[in-house]
Amino acid sequence: MQSYFTVQKDGEFELEIKKSRFICHVARVTDETAAQAFIAQVRKANLKANHNCFAYQLGLTANIQKQSDDGEPSGTAGVPMLEVLRQMQLTNLCIVVTRYFGGIKLGTGGLIRAYSHATSAGLEHLGIVQGIEQTACQITIDYAQFDTVQNLLSQLNLTAEDIQYTTNIQMTVWLATTAVSDLQQQLTERLNGQLQFDLGPQQFNEVPISAQDLHQIRYQ
Repeated sequence: MQSYFTVQKDGEFELEIKKSRFICHVARVTDETAAQAFIAQVRKANLKANHNCFAYQLGLTANIQKQSDDGEPSGTAGVPMLEVLRQMQLTNLCIVVTRYFGGIKLGTGGLIRAYSHATSAGLEHLGIVQGIEQTACQITIDYAQFDTVQNLLSQLNLTAEDIQYTTNIQMTVWLATTAVSDLQQQLTERLNGQLQFDLGPQQFNEVPISAQDLHQIRYQ
């Protein structure tokens, strides 16, 4: 797994649909214990609500999925909420949509649209991030090669970190794991193979992404 999408931060977003209050509560979680604890927390804080419906996806491949209508007609709340998470390909988060009934019945289609909208609106309000798997590339070169390397990194919008000047120059460049081979090849060609290129640790780095960009990535 080299990237994932999730919500940027925990929070909530409220909207009114035909006099009913829909409050979308969102939390980043990594396991079912944390998800269930968050659901219980929201329910406790909203004891007078008519419904506290939930959906969550967990795991880098979103292999754990659960939802609940919490008393709403079957398939009108939890399922559309989970479908939003699936379509946006978001994982490691839990959504609870609390509904305070306002006196106007929405019908099956109206409920599906309301819970879907409350979920998507809440997620967009809190922001989406893409977690990109990055690898630390440790590069060792001679002093005479420094400008050549710096020029290439600048062209690729990469920045060298932890530069050490000893008998030679050592530096670390973090970049997407999928781009490591390309960087190594370009450096090897420009320096005629006269460098040392070692792979260091890997980690996920999260960067904000707009809903529009997320849509484009999904359909590339």
